[in-house]
Amino acid sequence: MKTFVIGIGGVTNGGKTTLAKNLQKHLPNCSIISQDDFFKPESEIDIDENGFLQYDVLEALNMDKMMSAISRWMENPGHSAGPAALESAQRVPILIIEGFLLFNYKPLDTIWNRSYFLTVPYEECKRRRSTRVYEPPDPPGYFDGHVWPMYLKHRQEMNTITWEIVYLDGTRSEEDLLSQVYEDVKQELEKQTGL
Repeated sequence: MKTFVIGIGGVTNGGKTTLAKNLQKHLPNCSIISQDDFFKPESEIDIDENGFLQYDVLEALNMDKMMSAISRWMENPGHSAGPAALESAQRVPILIIEGFLLFNYKPLDTIWNRSYFLTVPYEECKRRRSTRVYEPPDPPGYFDGHVWPMYLKHRQEMNTITWEIVYLDGTRSEEDLLSQVYEDVKQELEKQTGL
């Protein structure tokens, strides 16, 4: 069965989950797998020389479990309720995979039909991060000492990516981002289904 897989990556608090959920409401037969659901227990997270838990690295995630979930979906694409939009491509099951390190994990390189990466400037990202409650909570200095440096490192590693990634400005409104990505997905689906 033909499927369509969308990757939504980006900076912490850039709007990945919000965009994924908004898209799911507008796309028929659409499921979401979130990388955040695959964090290892805190007891298995490495600690760096500054005492910071290393959550913003691939080793903090159970990627085997995530890949297993993706494989299960690909073998038997789930159908979730959705509006009757994109009628011409309605029979194509859509999977949105969202997470901050998606495009740095090589086994996923060949899966994407469309890839989006949300960016947010440092000050806005830090402000947004400060309004969120995490478990465990961010210790003082965590954003500057771990989160932002890891984001910059992963962005640098993405320079070797060979497929097209659409970069999105995460400071734009939810509505604008949804509209841009929805229209892009719609066009790609129509191209791939030959309609």
